[in-house]
Amino acid sequence: MSVQKILAISGKPGLYELKLQTRTGFVAESLLDGKRITVGMRSNVSLLSEIAVYTYSEEIRLFDVFKAIATKENDGLAISHKENDDKLRSYFREILPEFDEDRVYTSDIKKVLNWYNTLQPKGLVTVEALSKEDAKEETAE
Repeated sequence: MSVQKILAISGKPGLYELKLQTRTGFVAESLLDGKRITVGMRSNVSLLSEIAVYTYSEEIRLFDVFKAIATKENDGLAISHKENDDKLRSYFREILPEFDEDRVYTSDIKKVLNWYNTLQPKGLVTVEALSKEDAKEETAE
């Protein structure tokens, strides 16, 4: 499984892996329970590889944020996304000190931490795995 095929589907809980494309959309498998669903073209779907976090100077790719969390936590789990808002913001400030506090909401931080904690037990967001993905992207360019 590659982190490049991980999806967030609006209105559906958790994350999904893109399995195959169909004429009317695609088939995705839940990372939470393994159930497969068909997703139509009208659904709002985001590839995690295309998501970025605002900073004061630029946008940082989500996987670079995941790499910073993995480095801080020695490839372990991050704090729970259910912590209070102040604790979440201060934790995120440790990981990404220059994040734009006006444009990155607490709900965004909760999503990032929830997604990280979903992907981490599957070995997809370790420093080593994310470094390999970076190397693949550089050779593709």
